[in-house]
Amino acid sequence: MLIDTHVHLDDPRFDADRDATVARAREAGVGTFVTIGCDLATSRAAVGLAGHYESVYASIGVHPHEVKHIDDGWYDEFRRLAAHPKVVAYGEIGLDYHYNHSSPQQQRDRFREQVRLARELRLPVIIHTREAQEDTVKILQEERASEIGGVFHCFSGDAWLAKDALELGFYLSFSGILTFNNASMLRDIAKQTPLDRLLIETDCPYLTPVPHRGKRNEPAYVSLVARQLAALHAEQAGLTLEDIERVTTDNAKRLFKIA
Repeated sequence: MLIDTHVHLDDPRFDADRDATVARAREAGVGTFVTIGCDLATSRAAVGLAGHYESVYASIGVHPHEVKHIDDGWYDEFRRLAAHPKVVAYGEIGLDYHYNHSSPQQQRDRFREQVRLARELRLPVIIHTREAQEDTVKILQEERASEIGGVFHCFSGDAWLAKDALELGFYLSFSGILTFNNASMLRDIAKQTPLDRLLIETDCPYLTPVPHRGKRNEPAYVSLVARQLAALHAEQAGLTLEDIERVTTDNAKRLFKIA
């Protein structure tokens, strides 16, 4: 069974058919997925969904877009939420200098705080980084994030970011972007990523893979990401789809401590 390591199951686009979405994922061989917190409200929602669905686990945290909203008491509430047995990660957190919905200085300050909180809680971190590679890696190094580990989610960076992430001991998670026509550089990076550092995700409802582009993404489609990865590694190492399914599932269980 596959593990989709990054979904936004609380998104309103799933309100009409959330149960059916979970059922379709299971039919497609996706046995487990991690639904992601992006602020306090969505973190609460993620924990609620993890309590409702046997196959769902949760992360908690504040996305760089939203860190300007962090208020007194948020971190204490995250400590409380982290006590739930199905909270397996802290994130998604990081830096995004493309939109700067929160100022760069706010982002850096809150990123440091959240890595420290993740270390306190002994939770691996889920990293979002866009046009902020140098600062992201620097903060992770300075805040000793390698002690708890984590993943660069929806990896779409260059070979230098891949190298930095791997040197930190982190995983790289690949999404439906791998199937896009203009993603040849990313496919090369995925092909070179060590098997014991590979994860897969949908980031649904975003980034729908080929051949479903233009439609809402959902966890069932993580199987298409696995197929693309298998095709890349078949060229180089003769691996099968079953090999990729086994490797990425084992990696996700190890990172998130999922039995």
